Amino acid sequence: MKFAAVDLGSNAVRLLICHVHHQLSEKPIFKKGSLVRVPLRLGEDAFRLGYLQSETVERLVKTMRAFKLLIDVETPLAYRACATSAMREAKNAPDVVKRIAKETGLRIDVISGDEEAQLIYENHIEEHLDPTMVYLYIDVGGGSTELTLYRSGERVASRSFDIGTVRILAGQVGADRWELMNHWIVSLTEGIQEPIYGIGSGGNINKLRGMTIGKKSNKPITYEHLKRVYEKVRQATFEERMEFLGLNPDRADVIVPACEIYFAIMDAAHIDKIYVPEVGLADGIVHLLYAEHLRKALMM
Repeated sequence: MKFAAVDLGSNAVRLLICHVHHQLSEKPIFKKGSLVRVPLRLGEDAFRLGYLQSETVERLVKTMRAFKLLIDVETPLAYRACATSAMREAKNAPDVVKRIAKETGLRIDVISGDEEAQLIYENHIEEHLDPTMVYLYIDVGGGSTELTLYRSGERVASRSFDIGTVRILAGQVGADRWELMNHWIVSLTEGIQEPIYGIGSGGNINKLRGMTIGKKSNKPITYEHLKRVYEKVRQATFEERMEFLGLNPDRADVIVPACEIYFAIMDAAHIDKIYVPEVGLADGIVHLLYAEHLRKALMM
């Protein structure tokens, strides 16, 4: 069976087509069929101006039209499109959503930060964790960062913070937001004697893994690994980041604030290692669609 997920993020929008192989006696296998990513940077307008400019809206509508056509061609059992931080803050988001629905037939849900954290949780990463260890799941996006603490294989708490890479570049993250996130992490983790390990998701941490330990490695990124790459990238010019470090233009600028977000979280929680399982919001949407499909099938 096949499902589709659209993630309208603050830095890029993505369409994921995912195949789910289901056997009654075993856990389902989720295999990514294709992923289309378009760097629209909705957050540049939303965080700086408070709305999406007409040029941005036109590009978004065209992208959603293309995505809807691809969804129609792929014929998934179900799909869902979710918009996050940038669309939450754009004053004209309701009008944009209506226009996209009218012109493309694609329904878009503008979800809250808590809903975003919940959808990321739908990946059920806890099923693959060592139940004797403590983990902090860190999803860094263009407009927000979602954190979830796991202990003894159970989710302890989740929270979304308005700290993201595009938002930082737009100068829209003040000291109060950093202090709020730091206070939440410290309060949540104080008293935990066991080492806390990070689990990172998002395009930036995936790229950082490739730059530190290799794309196919299952080993965690250490704080020292991250620090070395950060200094290398920070000191390079924008052009050097693309030419010598192999970064795309829409990644070459946001990767520096992404590192800074990870450092702030790792410092607050005393994390030295981050695992990168390559899952995110779109994957969580697919997991939720599959679960809903299974529930409906069992009710029939």
